[in-house]
Amino acid sequence: MKQIQCPKCGSIFSVDDNDYASIVSQVRNIEFNQEIERQQAEIEKRFDIEKQNLRMQYNQALDQQKGQNTLELQKRDAEIERLKSDLANIASNEQLKYNALLAEQRNETTRVKAEMQQSMQQQSQAHERQLYEKQSQIEALRNDLSRNDERVKLAVLEEQNKAQQTIQQKEQDIASLRSEIDIMRNMKARLSTKMVGETLEIHCNTQFNTLIRPLLPNAYFEKDNDASGGSKGDFIFRDFDNGTEYVSIMFEMKNEVEETERKHRNEDFLDKLHRDREAKHCEYAVLVSMLETESELYNSGIVDMSRRHPKMYVIRPQFFIPLITLLVQTSKKAVEYQRQLEIAQRQSIDVTNFEKKINDFKEGFARNYNIASKKLFDAVDQIDRAIGQLQKIKENLLGSENQLRIANDKADGLTIKKLTYNNPTMKAMFKEAQNATENDDKTTDNE
Repeated sequence: MKQIQCPKCGSIFSVDDNDYASIVSQVRNIEFNQEIERQQAEIEKRFDIEKQNLRMQYNQALDQQKGQNTLELQKRDAEIERLKSDLANIASNEQLKYNALLAEQRNETTRVKAEMQQSMQQQSQAHERQLYEKQSQIEALRNDLSRNDERVKLAVLEEQNKAQQTIQQKEQDIASLRSEIDIMRNMKARLSTKMVGETLEIHCNTQFNTLIRPLLPNAYFEKDNDASGGSKGDFIFRDFDNGTEYVSIMFEMKNEVEETERKHRNEDFLDKLHRDREAKHCEYAVLVSMLETESELYNSGIVDMSRRHPKMYVIRPQFFIPLITLLVQTSKKAVEYQRQLEIAQRQSIDVTNFEKKINDFKEGFARNYNIASKKLFDAVDQIDRAIGQLQKIKENLLGSENQLRIANDKADGLTIKKLTYNNPTMKAMFKEAQNATENDDKTTDNE
């Protein structure tokens, strides 16, 4: 307990610690506030004094600056007046110079105009002289052109005469050539069929000896002179590999005179050629023919006649060498295959069993292929059915998603107002719950 004496009545009373601390705090606060007010008043008084001093100093400095500015303005006014005077003098001098230059320029212009007029007169006179000279040249050129026209006409006449002479000479040459052609045709018509055929045979024989003989020095190519079977071919070709014949060809050469009344066809000689080939044991039969000269079939190249007789061909003379080369190369490959087959047989390879295994493999492969193909088509059908089911599931899922979207929109649109519409009981319960929530919020704010 604390005892406190009243300063007015002198009575003493006791207070507890809390009351004492409160009284002390009140006294301290009062004294502190008084001290603050006193110091604030002193500070404001000093601030007013300093403000007045600063204002006086500012006014003094302002007056001093105004005086200096006035002096500076006076100096500048004097300088401006001096510069105006100088500018007036300079303008006067420049005007005098401009007038002098203008007069000089006018004099120069007058002089130049006079010179230009004189020059133009001289140029006009020169132009007239040039024009007169040009006209004289044009007249001379016209005269030359007239003379050239005469010369050209004469040259054209000469060329026409020469061309006429050339045409006449050409016509004479053509007539001469036609007469020679007629003579040749008559000579050719007088040739026998046998002589014409022999001419083609000589050509083929020459081609063979020139092009094939160097490549196949051991080949046999001779005329068929054996007619013991009732007929014979024209040439027989045979070639050998290590003493073994690997290719043989019976040739028949057919040519025809253009003026022959009865025109032969290539197929007229195929049966005889086939019989000659079999009689002389030849593998191939070739008809070298100049018959049916307009036929696109025979003019296109080597014609295979296997539809009539096996291994028979009809060719033009220009395909004689290519066909021999082709058949030789093909037969050589056949000989090589035969040699490989003989080697395989000598090595005791069971070709029959090998072919059986190949056939068994083919049959097994075909069976497996059919099974795999059936399974593949079954799998494709199943995939198609699965795709159809998945498509239905997709449609159902899309429909479900649409329904969920509608339900979500309904849920978003659901409010307390809609729930309590025409339902006073639910409306009262929601109102009571809202009031309770607001009271709890106010209590929390007060605390």
